[in-house]
Amino acid sequence: MDFNSIFDIDSNAAFEKKALDIFKFQFENNSLYRSFCDLLYKNPADIQAIQDIPFLPIKFFKTHSVLSSKADIEQTFRSSGTTDSITSQHHITDLKVYENSFIKGFEGFYDSIEDFTILALLPSYLEREGSSLVYMVDDMIKKSGRSKSGFYLKDLKGLKDTLLELEAAGQKTLLIGVSYALLDLIEFHQFKLKHTLVMETGGMKGRRKELIKSELHALLKEGFGIKTIHSEYGMTELLSQAYSKSDGLFATPPWMQILIRDPEDPFKILKEGKCGGINVIDLANINSCAFIATQDLGKMHKNGLFELLGRFDQSDIRGCNLMVV
Repeated sequence: MDFNSIFDIDSNAAFEKKALDIFKFQFENNSLYRSFCDLLYKNPADIQAIQDIPFLPIKFFKTHSVLSSKADIEQTFRSSGTTDSITSQHHITDLKVYENSFIKGFEGFYDSIEDFTILALLPSYLEREGSSLVYMVDDMIKKSGRSKSGFYLKDLKGLKDTLLELEAAGQKTLLIGVSYALLDLIEFHQFKLKHTLVMETGGMKGRRKELIKSELHALLKEGFGIKTIHSEYGMTELLSQAYSKSDGLFATPPWMQILIRDPEDPFKILKEGKCGGINVIDLANINSCAFIATQDLGKMHKNGLFELLGRFDQSDIRGCNLMVV
């Protein structure tokens, strides 16, 4: 199968055809996924549309090797977690697929990476090994080719000085950071940014009280002196990212789609406007599993946009209006 052809998808019809092809490929080559489908009495002959495809619960990345390839593992990405918790492991047999996905994905939503100076404030990710986010941002920093691009662990003063220097020069800048660290930065210094795109990756990582997105973004907008906060939606188990440019509404690249499943019936896909569990089709996961049932809670909007509402293990499903048409 031509793996890179997923990045040439230009229509819903092309996406559906490629997704069905990849389902058949993974059914035949991923023993774990095959066993899961067999338990559900699903095989390629039963699958006529993407809504029919079985979605593998994301927890299997914690307990099994999820692989559709016999090639050597080049890298293993690991999720965050406490010392006693079991973390997800995503074995990567072709890093080029991941690199193509995050570069083409970012540039599809924004401009060329070479146009940006990239500043990363990701202390909780840098303090552990195997972060797919750190791998992505590190590669983007290198590809930006700009001397001021780089990671900042706890050097808030150095980051402040660099931001102000870049602002004074009118340099287009991407500041990407974990939520609690961005809040730390604006408590250290209040900005009035004009040339910087601020992107949060979500999560307080136990460092601060969790906030709903609207509260978090209100604080960040005030602290950075900007009108909008951007967000990135990704995870260890996926090789693609969705982005939100405003209002908490995320869009996916052409090789990724979101479906919302009924929380009472995991095999039922809900219509636009209803909320439930987020299922992800990520065709960049060609060598693992492209069809993942996450623990995130979300809602579909028009034009393929989706909203992230929280997690099943932290949210009361009954508080979500499941009856909205």
